[in-house]
Amino acid sequence: MSSYTIPIGPVHVVLEEPIYFKLQVEGETVVGLEINAGHSHRGIEFLAMQRNFYQNLTLTERVCSLCSNNHPFTYCMAIEKLAGIEIPVRAEYLRTIADEIKRISSHLFNIGILPHIIGFDSLFMHAMELRETMQDLKESVFGNRMNLSVNTIGGVRYDISDEQAKYILTTLDNLKKPLAELTGIFKSNASIRRRTEGVGVLSEDKAVEYGVVGPVARASGVGYDVRVDNPYAAYDKLKVNVATQKNGDSLSRLLVRLEEVAESINILEQCLKELPDGPTCLDIMPDIPAGEAIAKSEAPRGELIYYARTNGTPIPERLKWRVPTYMNWGALSVMLTGSKIADIPVVVGSVDPCISCTER
Repeated sequence: MSSYTIPIGPVHVVLEEPIYFKLQVEGETVVGLEINAGHSHRGIEFLAMQRNFYQNLTLTERVCSLCSNNHPFTYCMAIEKLAGIEIPVRAEYLRTIADEIKRISSHLFNIGILPHIIGFDSLFMHAMELRETMQDLKESVFGNRMNLSVNTIGGVRYDISDEQAKYILTTLDNLKKPLAELTGIFKSNASIRRRTEGVGVLSEDKAVEYGVVGPVARASGVGYDVRVDNPYAAYDKLKVNVATQKNGDSLSRLLVRLEEVAESINILEQCLKELPDGPTCLDIMPDIPAGEAIAKSEAPRGELIYYARTNGTPIPERLKWRVPTYMNWGALSVMLTGSKIADIPVVVGSVDPCISCTER
């Protein structure tokens, strides 16, 4: 059988962002993969060392669009840990609320992209219609549809009135039935199953070996979730169920995200019903002493880690982050090996990679 190389990227219709895939193919079957990144490097970590702690709140939120809330959220936790700052309890709940609203919207985007890749555009529009409900909710509560700008060192910049809480609960309640219908379609539709079931398999052993995180890991049976295993914000006060699947294929990764949307609704209902009274932020801008700290959170794509080092000045000496895609895209060599050429965009899309935040 003839062997040849297929170049995909750095600019290609299959890819949302610039990255270069060099695929080794025998006939119609992929037998090897080489990834060449670096096409969207922005030097954003260097920029963070030119700005003060509060200016970096705006900068870190622009690292990634679909995980935008988690970057300043985790950054704030690292700085607060370093400075020994305890935020108000109400702020912990409000951070959790913003995080889960953003998670639902991000997951629904990826859930919609997969049927779009395989040509099932009516299902794509159905998923995006649900996502638009969350986009409207974000704009109503936070004033923006993408970057929420809710986090600050010492708490949050927003609060929720009783009227807004009722509006969020009503919106979430209205989301449950169409979400269940959408889940039923993904589980039963022959076209979806034919293109995703058994495609891009990552076994549990390989998931552990490559250190994948987020829905990619949980779809392979690795039940690691930062919200449960290393709780932060208000997660230690809430009941959080970890969604897992066993098959490790593209369908399993899709189903994990659908289950996580339903679980995020459950978490938000808990937060809004238990939301305590009190301040939402410190009433001073605290001084940040010299030191170093690490913080992590469960972004929509998986574990996000921030490292901060300070020297007593208003500008961080070093700021570094490790995003979930960095761990997940290494396992594409396993997922794509043995797949057909037509399945390449399905497998890549099921990982939900973010190139820009990975390259920093």
